[in-house]
Amino acid sequence: EHYKDLKGKSFYPKLIAYITSGPVVCMAWEGVGVVASARKLIGATNPLQAEPGTIRGDLAVETGRNVIHGSDSPENGQREVGEL
Repeated sequence: EHYKDLKGKSFYPKLIAYITSGPVVCMAWEGVGVVASARKLIGATNPLQAEPGTIRGDLAVETGRNVIHGSDSPENGQREVGEL
């Protein structure tokens, strides 16, 4: 459900296999500016472009095997939390 908007993409089956291959920790944050703050902490989607000190910059290797997801807007956050 969480990634249903990507269902038609060629990488979808591999994405689902990867994200269901181990434990998942879900969090929902709320507050003023939380999306922007979280995205700054998470880092750029492409780990090769993510700044050191961010989660992706320090822990991720490639985009298709990302270690974290963050909502890109409050509206998507609401939708995604509703799917948990």
